[in-house]
Amino acid sequence: MSAGAPQPHAVPQAQDERVLAVSDLRAWYQTRHFGVSREVRAVDGVSLQVARGEIYGLAGESSCGKSTLVKTIARAIRPPLHVVGGTVRFRFAGRERDIYALSQAELARMRWRHLSYILQGSMNVLNPVRRVRQSFVDFAYPHLDQPMPEFLALVEAHLARIRLDPAVLDSYPHALSGGMRQRVTIALASVCRPDFIIADEPTTALDVVVQKDVLGMLRAVQREIRSSMILVTHDIGVHAHVADRIGIMYAGRLVEEGPTRDVLRKARHPYTAHLVASLPRIGDDTPKQSLEGAPPNLADPPPGCRFHPRCPLATDICRKEAPPLIDVAAAHRAACWVTAPPAQHAAPGAAA
Repeated sequence: MSAGAPQPHAVPQAQDERVLAVSDLRAWYQTRHFGVSREVRAVDGVSLQVARGEIYGLAGESSCGKSTLVKTIARAIRPPLHVVGGTVRFRFAGRERDIYALSQAELARMRWRHLSYILQGSMNVLNPVRRVRQSFVDFAYPHLDQPMPEFLALVEAHLARIRLDPAVLDSYPHALSGGMRQRVTIALASVCRPDFIIADEPTTALDVVVQKDVLGMLRAVQREIRSSMILVTHDIGVHAHVADRIGIMYAGRLVEEGPTRDVLRKARHPYTAHLVASLPRIGDDTPKQSLEGAPPNLADPPPGCRFHPRCPLATDICRKEAPPLIDVAAAHRAACWVTAPPAQHAAPGAAA
């Protein structure tokens, strides 16, 4: 993390400050064609918590399950994706509820007012044949008990807050630049001042300068409305700049989690260590070494640790048993038999 980067703010850890609790969540793509059944275990036993006012980052290479996980958390799934186990519980207005126990009407009332979702790619959100104004009316107006003139005035003030001219409301999405469209989606997700925001790759396809601006806007809005957030991106540098805590996913499972600074400075999983080592650094012109192999097929994952076919530290137990995600330091968890082994299975010569 560069010296000039904003430092993550303190996160309350008290039990009553927990906003999201995910427990042993399993979401699989299940298909059956010509009598042949197939299951892709995209999310397979993930447990995590997010505190009030916290930005929780999700990192990992493409196809590791990040987007599937947040879709499942938001209950924004469609067949062939199914939840086969686990729970997703949100705590809003002092009441904790399982999102999959809600009726469709209850879920509709929760969305945008308490839980909003910035989808991957702004053009996936904005209707290309309707003006931006109508998107705000469609999504946000039903949740704000205000007459239309007051509602539109509120939207214009919110756009001004993220440096967008109210004139964009009269534009069609294709008339806006990528950065402007992304700011519009951020405004759309935050105008109702939700308790929780899920941002899935909010800076995809943006150049570096626009990316920095959008991330600054996202962080400023999150701080102003004091919401919690899950931020999904494969870019570790973005997490270093924005996230308070980070979870590293590999092959559908969480392999490491902890305060962002701790995870980046002292990674306890070999996969995390590789991701951190791949980050470019000013003045460092040494060649970066790629990780051999490819992620496993989640329709037929390997036994034991799913990273063991690519791991230079793998031992026999790694090939046979999946390591548990255990505490390795204060608020820091990792799942590795070698670098973070449970006491009863400590690898010979490995540091606990």
